[in-house]
Amino acid sequence: MQKISLYDMDRTITVRGTYTPFLFHMMLARAPWRLIFLMLSPFAFIAYGLKLINRGQLKTTNQRMFLGSAPKLSVLQPHIDRFAEKVLQSNRHLKAIDQIEADRADGRKLVLVTASYELYADAIARRLQFDHAIGTQLAVDSEGHVLPQILGENCYDDAKIGRIEALFKQQGWQREKAHVRAYSDHVSDKAMLEWADEAIATTPSPKLRRLAEARGWKIVDWR
Repeated sequence: MQKISLYDMDRTITVRGTYTPFLFHMMLARAPWRLIFLMLSPFAFIAYGLKLINRGQLKTTNQRMFLGSAPKLSVLQPHIDRFAEKVLQSNRHLKAIDQIEADRADGRKLVLVTASYELYADAIARRLQFDHAIGTQLAVDSEGHVLPQILGENCYDDAKIGRIEALFKQQGWQREKAHVRAYSDHVSDKAMLEWADEAIATTPSPKLRRLAEARGWKIVDWR
């Protein structure tokens, strides 16, 4: 039987979220003058709060302001690598790292499944020796420019299931012949936790804690 572990990233493996810190890291490293767009950013969040734009559109709006419309991936990569190193130095739950290592030692395939940009989630996953990383994918044109355009869906909530199933198909894994364990801190991963054979709520938000208690899921505190 194939053993697979699915890990959410932000506030599951990491202590804090990574999306906003990533944008600030890239902006300050490459174009500090883009700080002037900070005065416009609240309007994007207001539009999202009023449901005038969706979560994916909020992401691409902020990306355009703070990362630029079409930076070269080759130019971004050294800064992405430095950001990944920074995350693993100062923004990770040590107990999460221990669990990742224990799952690897148990022969489990490790899959990072996150709403964060795959652009940098992949760099973090590689450093943690994950087998696969699934995240929100950005369009890259034929000349290697990263565009403020999400490919497919924002990898959040139920959208994660489609990406996980696509990975299973790609790898030739059969769901009925696999034992799937899933880790997450947030109730937005309800679908992923239900899809798994073994659901683990890690340092859970209050809503996930209540759900986990109701479902009899294991609860762990990785602080």
